[in-house]
Amino acid sequence: MRALVSFYSDALKIALQSIFSHKLRAFLTLIGIIIGVASVTTVGASISGLNTYVVDKVAKILGNNHFMIARMAFSGRMSDEEYERRNRRNKRLNWDDYEWVRDHCLSCAEVGAGAGSGTDLKQEGIEFPGAQVFGATANMVDIEDKTIEDGRFISNDEVQRSAFVVVLGGDIKDKFFPNGDPIGKTLKVRGIPMRVVGVEEKRGSFFGDSTDRHIYIPITTHLQIFGRNGLQIHGKSKSPDTLMSTIEDARNAMRIKHRLNGNDEDDFGVVNVQDVNNQVDEFTGSIAKVVIPITLITLVVGGIVVMNIMLVSVTERTFEVGLRKAVGATRRQIMMQFLIESGLLCAFGGVIGLLVSWGVCMLITTLAGITMTITVVYIIMAIGFSTLIGMLAGIYPAFKGARMDPIVALTQASA
Repeated sequence: MRALVSFYSDALKIALQSIFSHKLRAFLTLIGIIIGVASVTTVGASISGLNTYVVDKVAKILGNNHFMIARMAFSGRMSDEEYERRNRRNKRLNWDDYEWVRDHCLSCAEVGAGAGSGTDLKQEGIEFPGAQVFGATANMVDIEDKTIEDGRFISNDEVQRSAFVVVLGGDIKDKFFPNGDPIGKTLKVRGIPMRVVGVEEKRGSFFGDSTDRHIYIPITTHLQIFGRNGLQIHGKSKSPDTLMSTIEDARNAMRIKHRLNGNDEDDFGVVNVQDVNNQVDEFTGSIAKVVIPITLITLVVGGIVVMNIMLVSVTERTFEVGLRKAVGATRRQIMMQFLIESGLLCAFGGVIGLLVSWGVCMLITTLAGITMTITVVYIIMAIGFSTLIGMLAGIYPAFKGARMDPIVALTQASA
């Protein structure tokens, strides 16, 4: 055991001496490994950071533990034939559907209703095309985890009496009331004056839709102005762990209300925040499957360069190999010596590549505002994979060195 430890410690020392005696050559050799490790790690951190960013954005826009029941709600892709079939089968949701789910979904933390329509806002010569007007119950502020920057959200009393009040998105507030407090002032919606009671905090865009172009009015007022099509029922579970069971509870309540038998298909659609998150995971996973193997090519190229340099190293150290074999070193020991050197060389490259990747990730985080984290898994993979590349690249040079005849090696070195 002591002899084994002594051998590996001596081999490590010799490998370090060989690497540091040719610093520039070692660095130039490792450029491929450094770039490869930095590329793989940065791409992995980027994908992970993008996934986290989108999931956080979904939670900020849609709220946590949120689900929605609507006539044609669905997630993912749907064929034209399936869409037409559902369009013929599914029923329009009515106010009594909302009240039924609200009263019978016992596991729901909140149940609200909403509806959306597009319109152009015009007032005192100022125009805002393409605004989205959302009718909402008072608890939609809690269901979607909205933050009201100024004033308040719609109240239950205003929903019950179909009040003409409005909560503004950030862009609309900036357009119509750029220099003053809009609370208490009037904004016309479809020509109807509505009193501003609140301003929502800016949340940015989501899948091309700027949430700051939204305004919110009582759902009962919305149904009177825009008609009774497109009613949505929104629910919120008490915790992420109970989201799916809460959705099932609400779904069963809707089936009972629509008098569906056990084998009948739902005549409504259900989507939830977790479906969106799963789609994001699937999307980023597909990117990773394509991009990461491409970046691994640089590691393979780096391994070929390391193999070439190790062959040069074996040739340069012919006398050393011959002398060691002459005094009793075995083929296995000579082989391990060169494998340790190539593996250690590439491990250094992996560490430097990680440092480069860390710098790039910090730069992207600063400039783009997307948090990119190099996890322990990436660190272990980077160092482990680069070391493995070095070991594989060193096999042939090590084998060539181990096969040297000591007499021929000493004769060639002295010639």
